[in-house]
Amino acid sequence: MAPLTCLELGRFNTLGLKSQAARAVRFTDRSQLPALTQLAAQHGPAFVLGGGSNIVLEAQLQRLLIKVETRGVRLIHEDEQHWLVEAEAGENWHDFVRYCLKEGWWGLENLALIPGTVGAAPVQNIGAYGIELDQRLHSVLAWNLTEGRLVEMEGNDCGFAYRDSLFKRAPLGRWLIVAVRFRLPRPWNPVLEYPDLRKHPRICGRDAGGVAVTADDVFEAVCEIRRSKLPDPAVLSNAGSFFKNPIVPAAQYQSLVQRFPSLVAYPANHVSPGHAASAHYKLAAGWLIDQCGWKGKRLGPVGVHERQALVLVNYGGATAEDIRSLSQAIRQDVYDRFGVLLEQEPVAVA
Repeated sequence: MAPLTCLELGRFNTLGLKSQAARAVRFTDRSQLPALTQLAAQHGPAFVLGGGSNIVLEAQLQRLLIKVETRGVRLIHEDEQHWLVEAEAGENWHDFVRYCLKEGWWGLENLALIPGTVGAAPVQNIGAYGIELDQRLHSVLAWNLTEGRLVEMEGNDCGFAYRDSLFKRAPLGRWLIVAVRFRLPRPWNPVLEYPDLRKHPRICGRDAGGVAVTADDVFEAVCEIRRSKLPDPAVLSNAGSFFKNPIVPAAQYQSLVQRFPSLVAYPANHVSPGHAASAHYKLAAGWLIDQCGWKGKRLGPVGVHERQALVLVNYGGATAEDIRSLSQAIRQDVYDRFGVLLEQEPVAVA
């Protein structure tokens, strides 16, 4: 086991916040798992860090930090209906999606260019352009840090909901995701339900010409759409979508659309247990924020991106407090105008 070190985290979080972990260890091999449990018992609940794309870090972290850096992708099984692919938690998510396409294992192309690691993907139940992770997941291999045991959890065991999971709701330091297994569809059909995707030249051009849309077409279209809307964290520090798209009951949606006829919303397919999907709508948080005049607005070292109101950016030197102040101001304005409370997507880590 590598010794505990002091780790500067500025380059390990896409918001670019200066942060330092006083006690950190790099997880590179499964043989380290028992020792990680011992460290957690000695130093208290650990925070598990993947790609740092969905977090807001305080300047000083005193808790134990486990930096996940494992690598590896394997085809475990294939039959006429599916490919079963396993990836280690430390794999870069976008690189993994691209590798799957190269190997002819299709089904993740709608999730291209989402920042972060494979291990972080189930925590957030990432989703984009008509696909959510739980629709492609077979199981999660996770180490229970408090009990010191490895478990395999199938999708139904993971408590998936919109941008949520059992791993996200669990007490801090309970789970370390070791690897994720994906069940990818064979034969494959493109998922093109989002208007931006359907009308993209790579997609509609093929449809108009009577040529079948390929997984590579979807992958490239999604990448081009995301790049046109979202800033590259390597160029302008950000954590991607900062707020969840709120899900509201149909009655509230009907009331809102009467007051705001141009309201952007979609029927909700994935809602909390006990709610009928047809009775709820997912509102476009970016539209709500834009209507409140926040797009392109700057408050000191932080601001709202000029092309995407869902994205908060760090222009340089920002702190977690700067991010909090901007977030709270946006949430209050949206609530005052629409009666809808936005929920922050990135995890705050102190």
